[in-house]
Amino acid sequence: MELYIPESLKELLPAALLKQCATHSFTKGDYLFHLGQAPEYMFFIVSGEAVLSRASSQGETTILQRCKGGFLSEASLLTDAYHCDAIATHVGTAITLPVKAFRNALKDESFALKWTRLLSREIMRLRTQSERLGLKDIKSKLIHLIETEGKQGVLILQSDYKSLAAEIGVTHEALYRAIATLENDGVLIKSPHSLEFAPRKL
Repeated sequence: MELYIPESLKELLPAALLKQCATHSFTKGDYLFHLGQAPEYMFFIVSGEAVLSRASSQGETTILQRCKGGFLSEASLLTDAYHCDAIATHVGTAITLPVKAFRNALKDESFALKWTRLLSREIMRLRTQSERLGLKDIKSKLIHLIETEGKQGVLILQSDYKSLAAEIGVTHEALYRAIATLENDGVLIKSPHSLEFAPRKL
């Protein structure tokens, strides 16, 4: 398979690291890595989708990150073990980079600065997600999600409603009930692939 490297990755990585890029194909349900496993590769999702997930002691799964493009495992670069599972939710491909080579490349000041900027953007995204998970009721979580992740009051679903429930840390049954209530109250309009704010009544 011919190696395709997105322009964003070409601009980020130094030449020596680009030479170590390899293609990793995956299908739905494949694990890219497991919780507790020692990191060997950095994963950059080129196509398809993968999520970082962790199960609670009660067995409920929370989606920590949903990735349809870009790095999936930034937080594990300097750790001894992955902090969660990475599972493919749609068929696709990723580019893998050896962790040891990536760490060594960070000795390059220019690359280190680019990487720091990328991590800063990720921190901002995680702060927004943490704010949402900290909200007490599901209705507030949904409104926050549309306001922060949607465009002009419309949130296009990246997957399905069951995946959305896991992403905001609730059961899918509770999510459906909350959406139904918001629909009945004239707050939201639900379609198979989107949620949007209903027009305000004058």
